[in-house]
Amino acid sequence: MAQNTAPALPELDDLDRRILEQLQIDCALTNQDLAERVHASPPTCLRRVRRLVDIGVVDRQVAILAADKLGSTLTAIVEITLDVQAAESLDAFEQSMLAEPAVLQCYRVSPGPDFVVIAQVRDMPAYHALVHRAFTAQANVRNVRTFFSVHRAKFETRIAVRE
Repeated sequence: MAQNTAPALPELDDLDRRILEQLQIDCALTNQDLAERVHASPPTCLRRVRRLVDIGVVDRQVAILAADKLGSTLTAIVEITLDVQAAESLDAFEQSMLAEPAVLQCYRVSPGPDFVVIAQVRDMPAYHALVHRAFTAQANVRNVRTFFSVHRAKFETRIAVRE
């Protein structure tokens, strides 16, 4: 009989979920402000946040920048197909994407291409440089197909935490 090897989900109560919702809206809140918003005492709130970080539910806290205000106006959604799909080849490609600053997201997908990559660059010359540097210079890349965003209707980083 096969055993379920999926990791156990952490026990989250309503207060944990309220804290997570508020942190996803604004992770720069002071502990006092966060405690007020979730209707908890500051020591309880601080203890809960530390626990959520310690158990890995809060992966990291970041600032989301306005790319257009920094001159990075071209979003590329890139499909990558490799010649060889052996585990080592897939892992090697992923590692190269981790090192590429213009790559914001990299997904191994199925079916279809092997990867979908989301990249943010300044302009078309920067895109061409990225393609040469990160994709076509790799011997194992068979095909690169790119879609350019002409309008972003939604961009969200929040995950639903309420059941």
